[in-house]
Amino acid sequence: MANQRRGTAEVRASVLASGVRLRIIRLTRTQAMTNKELAERLDRDPATTLHHVRKLVDAGLLEPQSPRRGNRGAKEIPYRSKGLPWAWGPQNEGPIAEAMLAAFLSEAGEFDMKDVHQVRFVLDLAPERREEYERRLEELFDEFDHDPVTPDTERTAVYIAVYPSL
Repeated sequence: MANQRRGTAEVRASVLASGVRLRIIRLTRTQAMTNKELAERLDRDPATTLHHVRKLVDAGLLEPQSPRRGNRGAKEIPYRSKGLPWAWGPQNEGPIAEAMLAAFLSEAGEFDMKDVHQVRFVLDLAPERREEYERRLEELFDEFDHDPVTPDTERTAVYIAVYPSL
């Protein structure tokens, strides 16, 4: 198989270079969803969604759960995310960075702006202070990403872009 000939990092990078796949990983992070449920949520046809699901399963980023019976008795397979292998850093370049932005923009079209807390600002930082700023953001992400999911948990999405201000 082609994936076996390529390195794991290269395969994952290729798989993650899709906004739809990044959304599937996010949607299945705390609850397993079937291909049909994902297709409805993403407003895509089930065949296209299944293609993306299979790519994620093959890359080890999504895992099938125990089959269950659907409304009409058909066998359904729910899938659950194994999480992203990174949140920040040099992996966010090129096609993956573009996919992250595409996923965010697609999701942004679905929410009511009154529910969005946004801040935009420009910092004047020496290179070492910028490195410290990014390191501290990453530490904060890591700390909160490991909180357990409980019944009173609210799903909160965060999109941050640090870029040169021209």
